[in-house]
Amino acid sequence: MTYYTPGPVPLYGPDFTADPNAVYARLRQYGPIAPVEIAPGVAAHLVTDYRAALDLLRDTETWSKDPRVWQETLPPDCPILPMMMWRPNAMFNDGEAHRRYRSVITDSFSRIEPHHLRRQVATAADRLISDFAAAGEADLVGQYARPLPLVLFNALLGMPDHYGPRLVAALTGLFESADSEEANKGNTDFEQYMTELITLKAQQRGNDLTSWIMDHPAALSPEELVHQIGIAMAGGNEPTTNLISNALSRMLSNPDYYSTLANGALTAHDAINDVLRNEPPMANFSTHFPRRSVRFHGTWIHAHQPVLVSYHAANTAHDGLHTDSVRSGGGAHLAWAAGPHACPVKQPAMLIATAAIERLTSRLCDLELAVARRRLTWRPGPFHRALAELPARFTPVSSDGAGVTPWSSSSSSTPLEATSALTPPAFESRGDWEK
Repeated sequence: MTYYTPGPVPLYGPDFTADPNAVYARLRQYGPIAPVEIAPGVAAHLVTDYRAALDLLRDTETWSKDPRVWQETLPPDCPILPMMMWRPNAMFNDGEAHRRYRSVITDSFSRIEPHHLRRQVATAADRLISDFAAAGEADLVGQYARPLPLVLFNALLGMPDHYGPRLVAALTGLFESADSEEANKGNTDFEQYMTELITLKAQQRGNDLTSWIMDHPAALSPEELVHQIGIAMAGGNEPTTNLISNALSRMLSNPDYYSTLANGALTAHDAINDVLRNEPPMANFSTHFPRRSVRFHGTWIHAHQPVLVSYHAANTAHDGLHTDSVRSGGGAHLAWAAGPHACPVKQPAMLIATAAIERLTSRLCDLELAVARRRLTWRPGPFHRALAELPARFTPVSSDGAGVTPWSSSSSSTPLEATSALTPPAFESRGDWEK
């Protein structure tokens, strides 16, 4: 069956959310570059080919990250404008400005010792797990994967523990609520959090990210400081949430992640690599704008028009780079982007996601999905691949109890649909790994 029809293909709505692979198959019939809509009436192009994606991501002469010319064409109430509008940070600038902003991020995060970061992940994880451990059931998105990066960042930024729930509530209201009043309240509460954070650190520095960013030789202005902290938090929140939850959904639905007498189990690290290749938490992003009208891989693109890279489609193109089987180790993929705007904190992100999964599965040793994976629901949107919820069940344990993870020891447990391989009818695959 052919899906090709002229005109841009929507990357929003129930069809794309339910089966993005079918949409990517349709888009590939246009060639390496396809016309899409990222919101009603907002046209863009999407790169679906691996080689074309690398050509774009590495060519800073042709392509710019600055959206200001384009965003002037959008109405002020455009729903994707908050996600794509220019800011003075590493994501939306080129050349020396980008290098300056990026150095603040890389230099500051490099000061975090891995063993210290792992301990902070464990502390944040234990606090969240203790809230639901005795219940025997939980939504591992809403109760674990989503709040964990925010609780962790609250600590990394140097704020007292009691600010953690405030940050979680503010950003949940801002990004998750369909109610405009609640979203506005979330935005106000987040602005208040940022004001108190910067005020506190201006008065007294500490051994934390905020202080390091403030004292960096780049000498950020107050406005730049806010945006640099904001992009660090945004880039570490949504993608990490989706990476943790997408990997957990695979682990809990596939017997290959359980130890057997014949061979050892695959690990949380394997599940994360599998998600990065086949279901990247940032499915379509790396928005670039041609500095002049250009013919790119056979498609004419006007100057300053948005072109997004589909990490998902490029990773899973049938060109020998993709395999449906579960495998250990790395492999070629674009989930971290590439070129000068590739993710500057790949290693900390991997450590956070791995440690969060390992901590959860060691505390709740018989964790399993409460519904079949094919029945899980996904949040709509053109950029992310994100579960709406991840219902799970387990034997209730005391708030300070600990178990032995079935992914590191022999276990007779069998996940829901244990006879199913990790190849459902479609690998469904968005904050941002790039800076």
